[in-house]
Amino acid sequence: MHWHDRLAQGLLFACCAALALFLIGPLLMIFVKSVQDKDGVYVGLVHFREYFATPELQQSIRNTLFVATVVTMVTVPLAFTFAYALTRSCMPGKGTFRVIALTPILAPSLMAAISFIQWFGTQGLLKGLLAGASVYGAIGIILSSIYATFPHALMIVLTSLLLADGRLYEAAEALRTPMLRRFFTITLPGAKYGLVSATMVVFSYTVSDFGIPKVIGGNYNVLAVDIFKQVIGQQNFNKGAVVSLVLLAPVLLAFIVDWFMRRRLQAQFSSRAVPYVPRRSPGFDRAMLVFCSAVSVFMLAVLGMAVYTSFIKLWPYDLSFSLRHYVYGLIDAGVIVDYFNSLKMAFYTALFGTLFIFAMAYLLEKTRGMATLKAAVRLVVTIPMAVPGLVLGLGYIFFFNHPDNPLNGIYGTMAILVLSTVVHYYTSSHMTAVTALKALDDEFESVSASLKVPFYRTFFRVTLPVSLPAVLDIGRYLFVNGMVTISAVVFLYAPDTRPASVAILNMDEAGEIGAAAGMATLIVASSTAVCVLYAIVTRYLLRRTQAWRAAPRP
Repeated sequence: MHWHDRLAQGLLFACCAALALFLIGPLLMIFVKSVQDKDGVYVGLVHFREYFATPELQQSIRNTLFVATVVTMVTVPLAFTFAYALTRSCMPGKGTFRVIALTPILAPSLMAAISFIQWFGTQGLLKGLLAGASVYGAIGIILSSIYATFPHALMIVLTSLLLADGRLYEAAEALRTPMLRRFFTITLPGAKYGLVSATMVVFSYTVSDFGIPKVIGGNYNVLAVDIFKQVIGQQNFNKGAVVSLVLLAPVLLAFIVDWFMRRRLQAQFSSRAVPYVPRRSPGFDRAMLVFCSAVSVFMLAVLGMAVYTSFIKLWPYDLSFSLRHYVYGLIDAGVIVDYFNSLKMAFYTALFGTLFIFAMAYLLEKTRGMATLKAAVRLVVTIPMAVPGLVLGLGYIFFFNHPDNPLNGIYGTMAILVLSTVVHYYTSSHMTAVTALKALDDEFESVSASLKVPFYRTFFRVTLPVSLPAVLDIGRYLFVNGMVTISAVVFLYAPDTRPASVAILNMDEAGEIGAAAGMATLIVASSTAVCVLYAIVTRYLLRRTQAWRAAPRP
């Protein structure tokens, strides 16, 4: 074994140790705290028995599962129909509809809750449409969660529909197969794994989300809010650990189902496949245009109401234009410091997270030896996807705030916010990196080894330039999520490191809904600006490094 290989194995071991320290350690501490009392004495399952004997907490479980089920049953069919319209129709404006549908990703989840309060709350513009029902509760959580989860489901289903083999549709058309039968025998089976993944993602997101039920849930308790109440309200960390494990159960179950379905996934797009090209059908195209327009109006109405609320003096009494909410939020309330904290946190998350995640993926997929460790790590890197942000944040409190932990000094600093955010969104980024690396032939590393070229030279001269599109996508993904995340950091910030998303939550609790809407709008504007800048920089860098992908001119 050459010293290059030993160096690669040493780096892989160091990365694995870091992942275990910042992921496995905090999760184990939650299990430990759940079976201890406040003095650290082992009490077994006493907290669990007390929890399940409390009717109010039992109701929280039922409420959580009910809301998540309804949101999933509504969002996935909507996302599938929207994706079907984008891929199977010839309606105009597909690019515009797609951009509008993905805008919720750029906003904190609680922005949707603020907007629906303005639409359907006690002083709402359309409060009469609820026929006397209150938006503060299950209705508000469901509406807001549908808005927040729609783009996540859309991206997954859209990917599965884009991989359809056009030859199957050509054969069905030659056999004069009815359109409905084609849908159930070709389209639906081809997209079933995407539908299952979208279902699991929407369900998990709704179960674990904290911002929406905290803002618009009212007295309708769910598990995510129960954790916050136990830890922040009652300082009962042991009971908070119990609720965390209860919250982890349905998310983990959804993850396991999705994992088994992915193992059965087979290639749908072979090397001989041809892309599906939709044909014009005036009636169908008009129907899809009407549907996508209705969904887009819903999306824009939610975003537009939040923006509008931020620019008026006092809803609904004085609707004149004013910048008072921005002045109050940024200057009087001092949120400008929190805003720059969010920018710094998102930048550091994108920079260091991308470097670590891509390097880790490279060491796993492109270096030799340590097969047993690699197999274990491949399983571990999927865990963050199944861990709600609140659970991870609580684990970080138990683990890094412990006086015997030598890393105790990072608690309350920007570093712990960045680390928790990277770990929280690790799985999706890692899968993106692995997908890009698996597209590269292993012969690059084999030839380098035979020529005694160090692996790091191959990495910087070949692997990184070729995989640059995936690296840039990971950076953008981490930055945007760093700007909008709240559940993973709500327990971890200090007064001088508070991010803007948490400041928005605090302003909403104080009744400053206009200022909260203004700060949410500022986050959306910042994320949008970064995405535009990303597109410009990406185009420039890809021209410099990906010229070999372009077809030669005749």
